[in-house]
Amino acid sequence: MTQAHIGVIGVGTMGSALALNFAEKGQNVALWNLDLDMVDRLIASAGDLSARLQRCESLADLVAALPLPRAIVLMIPAGTPVDQTIAALRPLLSAGDTIIDGGNSDFRDTMIRTKTLEDAGLSYLGIGVSGGAEGARRGPSMMVGGTGSSYSRVAPILEAIAARYEGDPCVAHLGPDGAGHFVK
Repeated sequence: MTQAHIGVIGVGTMGSALALNFAEKGQNVALWNLDLDMVDRLIASAGDLSARLQRCESLADLVAALPLPRAIVLMIPAGTPVDQTIAALRPLLSAGDTIIDGGNSDFRDTMIRTKTLEDAGLSYLGIGVSGGAEGARRGPSMMVGGTGSSYSRVAPILEAIAARYEGDPCVAHLGPDGAGHFVK
């Protein structure tokens, strides 16, 4: 596989569906999960899309599979798992990289994470993803919180996978830090 366009951490129901959506829309996706057997099962079940899915053995491998500036989507349980994953990713990332929290984080946690990561030169977007697993697979509605410049770097990728209403993608930048998770 050539270099990935986006990384997805967490391939449970929502993460798997989102990864397949990215792949179907032409993105090469680097994948990592605590249980790597889940990544293997996803790739094995992906049919023609499997060529766009890359199993990464570690977070370091996932980061190395992505071009600068990197975009990494977290599709993991809210709370401590998000904080632990961010802590593990931080030393591997470079200024300008973007972490996208697509889980159901509390907007107040997103506000704190945004400030902490932006102070370190990283971007953090909190995105409310609506539509359940079917939406994640076929086109979710996404509510984005974070800086406008952070959103603009990943907007084309998010717009490509979003649901559509009258031809327009159902994704919008709603404001700073926790706005996306607050609205969802």
